[in-house]
Amino acid sequence: MAPLTHRLPALADIAGYLHLELPSSDRRADRLKKAADIWDLRRIARRRTPKGPFEYVDGAAERELSLARSRTAYEELSFRPGVLRNVEDITLETTVMGSKLSMPLAIAPTGFTRMMHAEGEVGGSRAAAKAGVAFTLSTMGTATIEEVRQAAPEGAHWFQLYLTKAEGRGLSEDLMRRAKEAGFTALMVTVDCPVTGARHRDTRNGMTFPPQLTWKTFLDASYRPEWWLNFLSTEPLGFANVGGGLKSFSEIGKLFDRTLNFEDLAWLRRNWDGPLLVKGIQTTEDAVRCMDEGMDGVVLSNHGGRQLDRAPVPLYTLPQTREALGEDATILLDTGVMSGADVVAACALGADAVLIGRAYLYGLMAAGAEGVSHALEIFRNEMERALGLMGVDSIHALTPEHVDLDWRTAAREYERARR
Repeated sequence: MAPLTHRLPALADIAGYLHLELPSSDRRADRLKKAADIWDLRRIARRRTPKGPFEYVDGAAERELSLARSRTAYEELSFRPGVLRNVEDITLETTVMGSKLSMPLAIAPTGFTRMMHAEGEVGGSRAAAKAGVAFTLSTMGTATIEEVRQAAPEGAHWFQLYLTKAEGRGLSEDLMRRAKEAGFTALMVTVDCPVTGARHRDTRNGMTFPPQLTWKTFLDASYRPEWWLNFLSTEPLGFANVGGGLKSFSEIGKLFDRTLNFEDLAWLRRNWDGPLLVKGIQTTEDAVRCMDEGMDGVVLSNHGGRQLDRAPVPLYTLPQTREALGEDATILLDTGVMSGADVVAACALGADAVLIGRAYLYGLMAAGAEGVSHALEIFRNEMERALGLMGVDSIHALTPEHVDLDWRTAAREYERARR
């Protein structure tokens, strides 16, 4: 082994290595600078958000098998890349339900959002508009339809509806009317909540809406002062679109209609003349029946694993559903999506776009609207990088041939070829 020749280090060399950054006045930017992926945002969010609200987002129903299996589906797939393709210009742009999107992504409807961060739906809608993606407001939102639209008038806005039994269908009719008048262009009716899933993390945490000040929450506040300052110094939390005075999960649960069935879709179709999707579809058979009832498409979703545990994995339901519905139907998908590569896989298997819920909320909890913008930029960069490395120059050029749902498939094919 050749000996090393040592010399005294030159000051000019040392100066070239030095890169000592001073903290800036923009604390959010400093916080986000090292967040390379959504999992990094999740870690920041966990540090900055009280346990109850964080685990309300992070958790799922019962043993959380539906969520875990949905994540595993993305982790176990593999791509089939092509090389020697021109990918100098990569486009992610698409149009979904009449909305022009900069990438096949939309923010999913989430309830209680200002409980996660005081900027809530207003911050999310502004970030979505800035990124050129759609924002979906939940019936259980903590900002009104009108506030969200006013916050980002140039953005694409969709509305998620829970059909309620309150006052007959008067409340649902009023929500649809307000959404239409405010310029929301598409309606998504959620149908997988005849009863509320058992979310054990919330039970163990004593989770309430709004959060209650107890000895435990005072301790939680001691090292999360910004969240508590925002919570205590902004408008009191409430379900802004269904009567702000409603304060508890149980009161909201009483609004949902357990008698909801396919015949109600005809009523919806008569009362909404824009794009209309059914969210919470978990089988191809139900997707076909929704289309037979006059719907424009479906959202394949197990509610982020928050309702029925051991529910079907949406990604696995997707190829058969696309084949059954044909190319004209709109198919969106959610649950378990944590990267741009996940979105690419879903689009290859037949989705028009993907909804993100937890991933968006991790960004919101980490740094408000700036955190959501950072999350969306992470998704964009990951999509572009995945397409480039796969040798694909457009999101529309993806096909099922670009994905193996089980990475072991290639190994099995190799072994068969050797025999």
